[in-house]
Amino acid sequence: MTRGRAAQGEAAMNRGVGAGVWRERGLHARVLNALGQQIVDGGYAPGDILNLESISEEFTVSRSVLRETLRVLQSLGMVEPRQRVGTQVLSRENWDLMHPQTIYWRGRGADYLTQMREMLEMRLGIEPVAARLSARLMTTEQLAAVRAAAETMVEANLAGDGRRFLEADVAFHSLILVGSGNSVMGHFAGTVEALLRTREEEKRFTITEYTPPSAHRHNQLAEALCARDENGAYRWSYATIEATLVEFIAESHSAELGLGV
Repeated sequence: MTRGRAAQGEAAMNRGVGAGVWRERGLHARVLNALGQQIVDGGYAPGDILNLESISEEFTVSRSVLRETLRVLQSLGMVEPRQRVGTQVLSRENWDLMHPQTIYWRGRGADYLTQMREMLEMRLGIEPVAARLSARLMTTEQLAAVRAAAETMVEANLAGDGRRFLEADVAFHSLILVGSGNSVMGHFAGTVEALLRTREEEKRFTITEYTPPSAHRHNQLAEALCARDENGAYRWSYATIEATLVEFIAESHSAELGLGV
């Protein structure tokens, strides 16, 4: 990898669209993460009325901090204030399932495999089109950064460095979505990053038997993009995401059978 490409790839990895949004620290974040996780995990069932006094005492926080927390949960569609009733927990059909915060909570609970399947199915409909557009529209600098990220994935796999592999994977997909020139697809990069980062919660982390062929597909996609091969970029993008979907469907079946993942 050339020094210039390495620098561009590293910069893209450090930027990370929406990076850190769901991991802010502080009192408000601690209460928000605890309540959000409990709702996602079923600790509060749809229709439950939150006991604000009890919650305030449990976390030793003021009503103002709690109100701010509830405003965020309301913006995510998880709770809704009802006149003369109180703050009511809403069902999953109301949640903002594409928000990085919601993705982070679902990724830490029993919904992990379900979320991965649902989001991978959605990505199949978006990212291959973004790759086709990127093959046409990406700048030379953007293409160099994509190639650098793909090469880093190979290097990280050989070194058994799961964290470096993940950062390169995040950069790779973010660069393609943003490079499509479509602002809606560019915004979707934050959702994809949040989804990819849920893999940090896996016991096995990132490097598995699936990693070498995945790194190969990412590099083939990078080659198609650099060759301005729109159809090739579409095919390799689809193949990359489809292979991961097949992997997670297999793991979901194993989990249901009690075989572990």
